[in-house]
Amino acid sequence: MKNKFLLLGIALAALSACKTASPLQVANVETRKNISINNELKNDEEFVKVIEPYKQKLDKEMNQKISYTGADLSKQGDNSNLGNLLADYTFDGAEEWAKKNLNKDIDAALINIGGIRTSIGKGDILLKNVFEVMPFENEVIIVKMKGSDLQGLFDYYAKTQVNNPVSHLYIETNNGQLTKSLINGKTVNADQEYYIATSDYLALGGDNMKFFSKGQMIPTGIKLRDLFIEYFKKNPEVHPNTDIRLNFIGKKQ
Repeated sequence: MKNKFLLLGIALAALSACKTASPLQVANVETRKNISINNELKNDEEFVKVIEPYKQKLDKEMNQKISYTGADLSKQGDNSNLGNLLADYTFDGAEEWAKKNLNKDIDAALINIGGIRTSIGKGDILLKNVFEVMPFENEVIIVKMKGSDLQGLFDYYAKTQVNNPVSHLYIETNNGQLTKSLINGKTVNADQEYYIATSDYLALGGDNMKFFSKGQMIPTGIKLRDLFIEYFKKNPEVHPNTDIRLNFIGKKQ
């Protein structure tokens, strides 16, 4: 019985302490008016004045013409003209770097269609268009792989039937089964070493491209977007290749 009264006394003492000694206090809460962020919200005029010169400079730079296209450049379809173009630019830029720094040739290039965020309409290609197409800070990575490990790449396309753009590759499937795989028009030599240009995102396994983990990654320090800008500037008018690189026969739409 004594123990029961003792426990009751401890409990009452604890409750009393909570009421008198707790550092936590409930603040007075006042209802404030919500501010809706819309066209009715007035600009901070002083802030606008401060940033206006920088905005004008940025707008001027972003609206500069860097190339021209006589056709809409779209990312739609298994062999989209924009996808083929950017995959070729990735190949060409990596090839130039590899010859200079590795004394090697690039065998193929592969990028992901999800990294191409929008299309480019017919007419002048502005600098801002490339930023809209490629808003990410991805870098070009060269992955050195044995031919025997490239089977994972081909199996990936056969399984997913995804339209991730490629350059110097031909992949053919029939009802989801791989029927032909070529690099530069030739069958893969299992004992040969191949150099594949891609993005750091894919090289590290993005989009479930786990097959790259079997290779050796060689960073180039080149931003994909910078590379695309450079090659658009090199070509006053772009003429994307429309050849068939991904041939998914019997693909379910």
